[in-house]
Amino acid sequence: MSLPNHVVGVDQPHSIELSIGGMTCASCAARIEKKLNKIDGVEASVNYATEKAKVDYPNSVDPAVLIAAVEATGYTATAPAAPNDAAPTDSGRDAGEADSLRSRLLISLVLTVPVIAMSMIPALQFTNWQWLALTLASPVVVWGALPFHRAAWANARHRAATMDTLISLGVSAAYLWSLWALFIGHAGMPGMRMAFSLLPDAGSETEHIYLEVAAAVTVFILAGRYFEARAKTRSGAALRALLDMGAKDVAVVRNGTEIRIPTAELSVGDVFVVRPGEKIATDGVVTDGASAVDASMLTGESVPVEVRPGDHVTGATVNAGGRLLVRATRIGADTQLAQMARLVEDAQNGKASVQRLADRVSAVFVPIVLALSVATLAVWLLTGHSATVAFTAAVAVLIIACPCALGLATPTALMVGTGRGAQLGILIKGPQVLESTRRVDTIVLDKTGTVTTGRMSLVGVYPGAGQNSDELLEFAGALESASQHPIAEAIAASASAGGALPAVEDFSNHNGYGVSGVVAGHAVLVGRLSWLNDDWSLTAPDDLASAAEHAESQGHTPVWVAWDGAVRGVIVVADTVKRTSADAIGQFRKLGLRPFLLTGDNRRAALAVAAEVGIDADDVIAEVLPAGKVDTIKSLQAQGRTVAMVGDGVNDAAALVQADLGLAMGTGSDVAIEASDLTLVRGDLRAAADAIRLARSTLRTIKGNLFWAFAYNVAALPLAALGLLNPLIAGAAMAFSSVFVVSNSLRLRRFTSSASPGQTEDVHVATVPPGGDEYRRAHTAP
Repeated sequence: MSLPNHVVGVDQPHSIELSIGGMTCASCAARIEKKLNKIDGVEASVNYATEKAKVDYPNSVDPAVLIAAVEATGYTATAPAAPNDAAPTDSGRDAGEADSLRSRLLISLVLTVPVIAMSMIPALQFTNWQWLALTLASPVVVWGALPFHRAAWANARHRAATMDTLISLGVSAAYLWSLWALFIGHAGMPGMRMAFSLLPDAGSETEHIYLEVAAAVTVFILAGRYFEARAKTRSGAALRALLDMGAKDVAVVRNGTEIRIPTAELSVGDVFVVRPGEKIATDGVVTDGASAVDASMLTGESVPVEVRPGDHVTGATVNAGGRLLVRATRIGADTQLAQMARLVEDAQNGKASVQRLADRVSAVFVPIVLALSVATLAVWLLTGHSATVAFTAAVAVLIIACPCALGLATPTALMVGTGRGAQLGILIKGPQVLESTRRVDTIVLDKTGTVTTGRMSLVGVYPGAGQNSDELLEFAGALESASQHPIAEAIAASASAGGALPAVEDFSNHNGYGVSGVVAGHAVLVGRLSWLNDDWSLTAPDDLASAAEHAESQGHTPVWVAWDGAVRGVIVVADTVKRTSADAIGQFRKLGLRPFLLTGDNRRAALAVAAEVGIDADDVIAEVLPAGKVDTIKSLQAQGRTVAMVGDGVNDAAALVQADLGLAMGTGSDVAIEASDLTLVRGDLRAAADAIRLARSTLRTIKGNLFWAFAYNVAALPLAALGLLNPLIAGAAMAFSSVFVVSNSLRLRRFTSSASPGQTEDVHVATVPPGGDEYRRAHTAP
């Protein structure tokens, strides 16, 4: 077997990521992990959800030994193909597994329904009905349950038992008993009827068949496995969404001529053209031109970054202004976009593997049931009873313990809970997220787009002495309407709300400093104060300078306006706080969560937002990049905290996966949504509190389902072992436990949201200028 060169080193410990195949439950992952960790110097973590093993190993261990150890445990393992493969390779296999299970489920369901009907309704038991039942049930037991039989056989060869073992034995025992009763006993005689009796009759047990039990168990467990496999197909979606953000082609300048080539053909040192509105193809340095670059996918901040010759730019960010020439400095796997993809992948594989509650219980339950069934058979035989009576009791033990309700306990509660969540704008991606919600004690909130609107809005107009705020906004709005800068758009949108704006003549964009033009006969300038000072020798009055300084202390952006040789006022724009954010913070505290604010923005702006929504200053973490966000989550986890993360941007994706519970705002990027455990369709942060409450309620329901699923069966186990329970009664008890599980799950439909119907996430801002007219304006966030 050939292994990639990048996994072999000389002077330091190494890491390798193995793709594991053949796992069917969390106990499989635990067994592989235990086997790998027995090798000297090896530290392994196996994630059942992602089917990956992250292994740290010393120089003395060959990676082939690791693969051999996994294969010796009864599973398959493969090393990654190449270091530059950023796209996940398992999505096709996962989709194929889900499709295969779906086919088995649908065909088995169609065949099983008439078997159950004939077995349970005496009026449908026509002459020789039992042979039709056998014909219909056989494909279900043999082909439909084949994945369970295979897994049970593989476990048996390695002297292990899992839930698959009990499923396979229970289905097989019911089916084989039925075959024996049909071909050797009297159940195959024409006119045979399934008589109902509470206690087994030693003279008539051979007239009972349990084909409906074998088929029903298979269908219920297949349904659970199908929903689980379908969820796995999304495991690599975050990485695919990240990589899809990059530019697909690029205009390269070669020999003085522009030619368009695929981005994959770029080389380090190539100079390429980025026009307004285009994505930057790869990481590089600006060699010519000036523009504003929207880097929100990296920083999460809505304010574009001004760039000019000598500045670094990042691939997949968007050129929002003028034409740029960029020299490529990093390509392929070395780009920041690819590094972010690796962050997400590492966080996925580093997350502790989630064991389903049913699997944990089965680790003890399965061996006990198997031992009890064998003991029952032996005791009845040793006490002088016939083999028929002994086998009847042993089969009753297996059937009553067969985990039919267990197969429904998680999927039914999850389906009802997620269905109700979807009605409330909350998407729960799978059962693996539920345990985290119970233990979460800390919630980390991204600022931009989560606590705030994520869009620049006008928050204040400060006219100078003797000036009118409406005129100031009208002149600035008219001039900014000719620009495509997000700050300009915010000012123009607010100005145009008051009516049509005057025409602009001689408009000029001054490369990140400001804009100029003639409005209503006045020579108007709008932009930075430093530009007005240096290029136009204009000085701001003290009262306006104080207003601008106060705005900057709040993390807001002042935009200066001048005309006819004098500074006339300052307009303030900001990413405003959602009205519902403060209420959401209060709800988090009631749920026992400590809120933290995490942002790539400057600390001054972050503290202003935190003060407004009620987050303590000590719990504000500012000026962090994507890797820093992941490190922050890891640091909190290292303190013993169980962390939930709420974010909306691409830059939040890795942190969302690293967190014990990731919640993405549905108004944000596809990458964040795919990387999260819970998606909040609404932009209302209170939905995060609702999501945690709903998830906890769903988990409580699942726990209740599991308890009763076992309670019914465990209570009847002594009766079955003592020969006081007909296998048919065992099947009925199992069916009744399933009905109870479904009914209990349906109670989740009554879950209600904390937000009043129709209540919006609007933002209201009122400002009073230091001089001139008072200007008040309310804005509603989209």
